Amino acid sequence: MNKIIKEQINLLKPSATLAINEESDRLKKKGKKVYKFGFGQSPFPVPESIVSALKKYANKNTYLPMQGLEELRLAISNHLNQNNDNVFTPEDIVVGPGTKELMFLTQIAFGGEILLSAPSWVSYQPQAIIAKNKVHWIQTSADTNWFPTAEQLESKIKSANNQNLLFFMNSPNNPSGTVCGNLQEIAEVAKKYKLIILSDEIYSQLTFENRYRSISNFYPEGTIVSSGLSKWCGAGGWRLGFFAIPKQLNKLKNSLKILCSESFTSVSAPIQYAAVEAYRGDHSKYLNAIKKILSFTGNYVYENLKSNVINVTKPEGGFYLFPEFTNARFSSSSEMCKNILNKTGVALLPGSDFGVDSKKMLARLSYTDFNGDNFLANIKGSKNLNNIDINKFAPNIAEGISKLKDWSKSL
Repeated sequence: MNKIIKEQINLLKPSATLAINEESDRLKKKGKKVYKFGFGQSPFPVPESIVSALKKYANKNTYLPMQGLEELRLAISNHLNQNNDNVFTPEDIVVGPGTKELMFLTQIAFGGEILLSAPSWVSYQPQAIIAKNKVHWIQTSADTNWFPTAEQLESKIKSANNQNLLFFMNSPNNPSGTVCGNLQEIAEVAKKYKLIILSDEIYSQLTFENRYRSISNFYPEGTIVSSGLSKWCGAGGWRLGFFAIPKQLNKLKNSLKILCSESFTSVSAPIQYAAVEAYRGDHSKYLNAIKKILSFTGNYVYENLKSNVINVTKPEGGFYLFPEFTNARFSSSSEMCKNILNKTGVALLPGSDFGVDSKKMLARLSYTDFNGDNFLANIKGSKNLNNIDINKFAPNIAEGISKLKDWSKSL
């Protein structure tokens, strides 16, 4: 009976992020106090104007064009052009039920090999395994802000010895929370070797300080921009994402459209109509408020964790940190995370799930275990946040980080 499953599928396990969320819920039902730092989901409500739009269009029940509602594709292209200095048209946009599905179908369509920097989001490699795409890893470190240098990228391109390469970039980064600072240098290498870049920009609107820059500004002809509603809009469960594909990659876009038509057909009609409001409306007050909370919370965690036994990089966007517990002595980062969960109730994801050497005691920490509605309601206006606000509106963050730090000291 084992042969009824394809060989590459037998290599897989359930998605690490979903698995840790389910395990955390299971332990909570058994009465254990769990600090859910393993699952990366926005804690904030969807902006009311977008919810109202969904209610308004709830009666829309017909199939929409496979590529996406034209009005939505226009709103997305205008949004990208205004915010990222791009020159996309509605015809360049493909709407899908989340970017994860579009990435998966792209990996199936792509006739080459995959470049990933370690650490990378947990689903890039499993999707490559399913699609039978060879993966080449580029190991990074905190010294390079968890992104590859141009020299590392060029060296890996040469050693891969394949003219068709697709490089997944993710900035702000999951799992490190850092922003890529050498976009132009990477773009120059990409141009030299005609590398295709899939720029995963799902956290781009959650950059804390400087205005977000996309690598598509430096290499527009070879960059696919990927984003959606899940992180900045708090609408992960709505499942809407998009690709913006330059005309130079129309062959890949047309193949992707065929796969879309033979898989999900089209995205939910009410969700697409509501998404027009998401990309056409002014949500700056909402975004400024949630970035204020996330930035302060991330820095609170950073300041309270960093020590002579915990190395961690200051967060620059998104809602993750990637601490290394230098005094931990376990056979793997997975074993370490199990020990942390059992001893403290703090749920983390091991660094090995992100392509990092399992012997390195790294783990991803998501600092979103709080009631976002309540936090937002209590920080309106120009109020500056302080540690009292964390204790009051994000008590699980304060308690969980304290327990994690005590655990590291006890080793």
